[in-house]
Formats: sequence, structure tokens, C-alpha cells
Amino acid sequence: MIKLYDYELSGNCYKLRLLMSILGLDYESITVDFYPGREHKSGWFLKINPLGQLPVLEDDGLVLRDAQAILVYLAARYDQSDRWHPRFDARLLGEVSQWLAFADGITATASAARLHDAMFYDFDIDAARQGGHRLFRILDEHLWFGEREGRDWICRADHPTIADIACFPYVMLSEEGGISRMDYPAIRRWCDRVKRVDGFVTMSGIFPAGPARAA
Repeated sequence: MIKLYDYELSGNCYKLRLLMSILGLDYESITVDFYPGREHKSGWFLKINPLGQLPVLEDDGLVLRDAQAILVYLAARYDQSDRWHPRFDARLLGEVSQWLAFADGITATASAARLHDAMFYDFDIDAARQGGHRLFRILDEHLWFGEREGRDWICRADHPTIADIACFPYVMLSEEGGISRMDYPAIRRWCDRVKRVDGFVTMSGIFPAGPARAA
């Protein structure tokens, strides 16, 4: 069975739980006390991931770290539709990869601001918030123009991909780091669409979608 070294309040762990729920995968969650216990820096965990970071996934003898890499693996191995990670569509796959890198930027800014405010990490909070807003402006404009073209998702497909899963958590959790989403209406509409994907699950700070509006 898949094993996920997990922390409930981690957005990077959550994106894996979300994709596995959408794909209907069974897995074992192994809790790692990230805060306040800092168990991810303990000797036993460093043997699994010398970088001392969550998440880590074990599956059939394979040990993988890095949330985006794990999303690629799970989708490529277990999504028989090839919709979440479109291996055979070079253009779309390039787009997905581009936005996975963008998700790392969101982690480095919006997540860092959240760690500063909620878990007392010593980050440059002004730089983190400014960086988060810069990325949110880029994403909001991209989504707004996409909506004008009839596109609901980050990439040019008529369905979500792991690019949406990768970017979603720390956008939704941004308020916990003092980064408001009020000025990003296209992002808010996209978040609501992600919440309506079959198999969607919540975490602390991320709630289900509200009632759908009448057509």
C-alpha cells in the first residue's frame, strides 16, 4: 500500500491527499509532527528524506520526495485516463510542467508567509507577501483571459490537471499568511471550480464549495 509521510496542516501534503482522493487510491498516512515537534528534522525521518522536508511517499519500493514530483508520479502511474498528467500531449504536458514550477513559487512566498504567521518561522514577511501578490496577479490575469476563451482551468484543456492541484492549496491558505484574495476574482472563481471536482476533500482552513448558483 502507498505510504504518505504526512502532516495535516501542510498544503504540500494536502495536495497529495487531494489527488489520491480524486483518483480513489487507498493509502496509509504516517503522521510526522512538523510543528511544534519538528519531527521532520529528527534522525529517523532524515534517513527517509535527508532534506528533512515533507511530504514523502513510499510505493512499491520507491521513495519519492517533493510534492510536485509525487503528483507527477501518482497521476502517471494511477490515472488511466491520462487527464491529470497528459503524457502523450507534448504541448499540454509542457504547460503542466510550467505551472508545477509556478506552484513552487507559490510555496516559496504564500506558504512562507503562512509559516511566519502561524508557526513563527523567521522569514522576511514583507518579501514573502509581496512575492505572493506578484504571483497571484499573474495567475489571476491568466485565469481571467482563460475564462474569456471558455477555459476553466490553468492549462489549455477542458478538464483540470495536476497543475491545478499543485497551485490550489497555498492559494486557498494564503489568508493565513496575510495575503488576501479579495483583489483576485478569477482566482476565487477557479478555487470554487476546484472544490467541485469529484473526489474533492478538505483540510483545516480549506472548506467545501458553497451552494452552486442557479444557471
